[in-house]
This record gives sequence, C-alpha cells and structure tokens, in this order.
Amino acid sequence: MISAKLARYLAARGIHYGWVVAGITFITMLATAGAMGSAGVLIAPLSREFGWTTEEISSAMAIRLAFFGLLGPFAAALMNHFGMRAVIGVALTLIGGGILLSFGMKELWQMVVLWGVVVGFGTGMTALVLGATVATRWFQARRGVIVGLMTVSNATGQLVFLPLLASLTEAYGWRVALSLNVAVLMLAMMIVLALMRNYPADLGLAPYGSRELQPAPIRSARLSSLLIAPIVALREASVKPAFWILFFTFFVCGLSTNGLIQTHWISICGDYGVAAVSAAGMLALIGIFDFIGTLGAGWLSDRFDNRWLLFWFYGLRGLSLIFLSASGFDYVTLSIFAVFYGLDWVATVPPTVKLTVENFGRDKANIVFGWIFAAHQLGAATATFGAGYIRTDYETFLPAVYIAGFMCLLAALSVLAIGRGVRRTVVVQPAE
Repeated sequence: MISAKLARYLAARGIHYGWVVAGITFITMLATAGAMGSAGVLIAPLSREFGWTTEEISSAMAIRLAFFGLLGPFAAALMNHFGMRAVIGVALTLIGGGILLSFGMKELWQMVVLWGVVVGFGTGMTALVLGATVATRWFQARRGVIVGLMTVSNATGQLVFLPLLASLTEAYGWRVALSLNVAVLMLAMMIVLALMRNYPADLGLAPYGSRELQPAPIRSARLSSLLIAPIVALREASVKPAFWILFFTFFVCGLSTNGLIQTHWISICGDYGVAAVSAAGMLALIGIFDFIGTLGAGWLSDRFDNRWLLFWFYGLRGLSLIFLSASGFDYVTLSIFAVFYGLDWVATVPPTVKLTVENFGRDKANIVFGWIFAAHQLGAATATFGAGYIRTDYETFLPAVYIAGFMCLLAALSVLAIGRGVRRTVVVQPAE
C-alpha cells in the first residue's frame, strides 16, 4: 500500500507517520468546514430567489448544526467499528451529494432535507470528534498542539472560504460558488482513500511520543453494541459534575461562534450597510487570527491549568461581543473586533479536550467529547434559529449579540468549578 511505503520512507528520515495522518485530517476538516461555512453566504441569495424569510432559512441551518453535533458520539463509535477512512469517505459523499442536489431545489422542505439532514449527517461524521480521535490514537506527546491544529482547520475553514464564495455568489450565483466546495471535497476524498490509516499499529508503529506498540482494539462483531456505547458513556459521564460544566460551557461556545457570528455575520453587517464581500473579508480576518489563537491555545493547554485558560478565553470572548453590540460597525471598530474575537474564536477547544481526557480517561475521551461537542452544536443551532427569529420580529440582531456576550461571561465563571482531574504523565518527546 502507498501508506506503508510512505511510512517506511518517513521512518528512515526520523518522521512519524502520525504527522501524515494529522495532515490528512487537517485537509478533510478544512474541506468539510468550507461546506459548513458556506451557509453564511446563502441566506440573502436564497431569500431573493425563493422569497424565504431569514427565519425559515435559519431553521434549515439550525437542523444542520444540530445533526452536526448530535452525530458526534455515534461518529466516534462508527470510526471505532468501521475505521476512520470508511467513515470519512461516506461523510464526504453525503456532503458533496447534498450540495449538488440542492442546486435543483425549489421548495423549503427540500432545503431542510438536503442542507438540514443530508449535509448535517455528513458534516456530523467528520466533526471535531475526528480531530480528537486522531489526537488520542496517533499522539501520546503534543496532543494539545494536534487538537489545536485540527480545531484550526475546522474553524478557519468555515471562515477563509467565505470571501471567495461571497465574490463568486455575487458574480455568478450561489450554485457556481458552491461548486468550489464540491471540488475541494472530492480532492479530500482521494487523499483520504490513498493515505489514511486507522491506528499506528496498522503500520507497525507506536503512537508519536511513545515507544510502546499499542495493538488496535478488537472490533466487536455487533455494530449494535458499539452504537449503544455512546449511550453507556453518557450515562457514566453524566454522574460527574465536570461533564455538565463542560457541556454547558461548550453549549455557550457554539452559541457565541458558529450559530451567531458564522451564520449571521454577513446579515448582521448588512443591516449597517456593510457589503457582503467586505463582511466576508472580516470573517477571513477572524479566521487568520483564529489560526494564531487556537494553535497558541493548544500549546498553552499542554503547559498550564486548562480551567484558567477557559476562564480567560470565555471571558474575553464575552467582552468582545459586548463591545461589538455597542459599536457603530465602522471599519476600524470591526477590525478591532475581528482581531480580538478571532484570537478567541475556538481557542476553547484544546483546553476542553484536555479536561475531557483528564476527567474521563483516554479510552472514553473521544466518545465523551462527542457528547460535549453535541452541546456545542445545540448551542449553535439555538443561536442560528434564535438570532433569525429575533431579526425577523425585531429587525435587528443586536439582542442576540448581547445575549451571547453575557452567556460567555457566565461560562467563564462556571468553568472554575471543574476539578483538576487526573494529573498528566510527562512523556519525553522523541526527536523528529
């Protein structure tokens, strides 16, 4: 196989194949995130073409976000049973197929089915749980950095595609713009099928940072038992206060990012006369600073108390949203907001993953984090529908921005109640 030959080639040069898997996962999550983020440019053109209200379009997007999160725990179980490569392949097919079929939609229910259910299922199978799975399987050392890298690909991918998609939408229409998403998804699928492997043991390797070969777990003959595993994990995790605190704070994380700013940012700025392309450019700026902030958060999460990191991340995000709601939406104000909010866009993910591993163990971490991530997307769905409802009824998004800001401040205080969990074992990192 190509992957085995490449692994031997890299090993001879002191490079672990885990970095290849991380790179493939980065590309995959970047491609699927681009499809997630494209929803932000659809609201205005769909409203013009079909006469649907912001609330109606937001309802379909909210369903997509809910599926995106709720499938997380079960996606982890499917990856454990069928392997990451098979699950990713099916997911990319669903996303690309859902987008292509939407080119011919005429009725609102068709959008709900295609963008809400089909695309929601596909993106849910490659959510942040995929990044957490790769980090826990392939890396013993530098796990926080890897989670940060995977988070960057997911969050930044939802933002950096937007200026190009907005420009293509204005020039050629939303169907041509989304064709770019489909092309990127197909490219990612070819790379996954060629190079992705499920466990280091598949190539005779130990995880990066470890010298001990860890055999791949024995797969259960019954898929049903694996699909029940997330329910069992939820029941066991739910007795610990740390689970509910992480669940609540990640709900607020989704409420204040994907659901509000990512989905409605172009419409929020449009209410103040900011052109769609300019608003999308601001989102790209947020994406650039998110890249810096999230990688930095991954580095910090390996070295400092993650509870205090989350306190500062949620607190500063809340203050930036309150600042935005009180601003005049001029270019200078939006630029200041983009920098500070961008640094904190999803910097909360690496510390949340680390706290999940510390409090619930490495073996169950990806499934428990799947449930915590489900809260993130339920928060996103709440903000997507809620902000759309507020805009339709009150002709402004500002109450939604205020609510998100103060919820972040509440999350900042809540996270300090988490126990320190299990102390980490220091592992000597190998030379690359």
